Amino acid sequence: MRRVLLIAPQWIGDAVMAQPLVALLAGQGARITALALPGVAPVLRAMPGVAEVVEAPFAHGRLDFKARRALAAQLRRQGFERAYVLTNNVKSRLVPWLARIPRRIGYRGEARGLLLTEALAEAPPNKQRPDMRRHYAALARRPETPAAAPTSPSGACDPPLPEPTLAADQAEACAQRERFALPERWIALCPGAEFGPAKQWPVEHYAALARLARQLGFSVAVLGAPRDAQTGAAIATQAPGTLNLCGGTKLDDAIALLATASGVVSNDSGLMHVAAALGRPTVGVYGSTDPRHTPPAAHRSATLWLHLDCSPCFQRTCPLGHSNCLRGIAPEVVWDRLQSLFADTAAPEAG
Repeated sequence: MRRVLLIAPQWIGDAVMAQPLVALLAGQGARITALALPGVAPVLRAMPGVAEVVEAPFAHGRLDFKARRALAAQLRRQGFERAYVLTNNVKSRLVPWLARIPRRIGYRGEARGLLLTEALAEAPPNKQRPDMRRHYAALARRPETPAAAPTSPSGACDPPLPEPTLAADQAEACAQRERFALPERWIALCPGAEFGPAKQWPVEHYAALARLARQLGFSVAVLGAPRDAQTGAAIATQAPGTLNLCGGTKLDDAIALLATASGVVSNDSGLMHVAAALGRPTVGVYGSTDPRHTPPAAHRSATLWLHLDCSPCFQRTCPLGHSNCLRGIAPEVVWDRLQSLFADTAAPEAG
């Protein structure tokens, strides 16, 4: 069995969107070990096709050369034949290079693919950004003969991709739901967004949606990182009875908890990708970003995007100062769209 080292993306959503690549490699007979930062490792542990997860002992964005060299020495003994590098920086290529893995495959990124043996060219910047799932999966469709020259990403004849999939332990999922005394019928709201406020649906819209859900018999909980605690508190204040769990769960816990949700509403964020990959009814609200570039898994998900002339801008804050691309998406529209997804699941219908 071919042994493969996967250098995982540094962001939760990107890691989820890399799962089709994992599925393709596993289908080719690879045994996959994922090297991931601690903040992303729980996603890889929930990912079908990943046999082992090694947590990177260095900080996000830091060189930590001594730690990388020590880790590479450990990995060298495992006889990896290939490494797939899913980040574009040179630092991430150091471990597979120092581990002397003979084939190191990734995108050119920094320094024109330095330390890679096979470097694919990025899409030209003047074109629409590619679907990230296909962007990663293209790395699996390399010719068997090693080639140092860059090649283009996957072409139009590529077969359909599997949708990103995550799996949560059922007993752990039930334990997490019971831990927070959530009933079977509950809605998760995920109002955070790592990139900035231009991706965040307004707090008052989340609160209005929470009130709608509670009127129809659903409990509501807000999930997010510690930095989202103030946002979660504001939603809970405006929608009494809403449970604010922002900062109250580790990512492992949040994955297990989301697996029990009747439905999920989220910004374009890591938790949106997690929920959709878990097969939960998920509505992703898009503003400054493009659902064609970072779509959620399509098991039971939907996206809402107004596609205004100024969108997508991919900016951290709205350049025009109004955020109409998000404010214009009404809570009632989001709730109706979420309800339409309930029929595809075993979750009890509202009413």
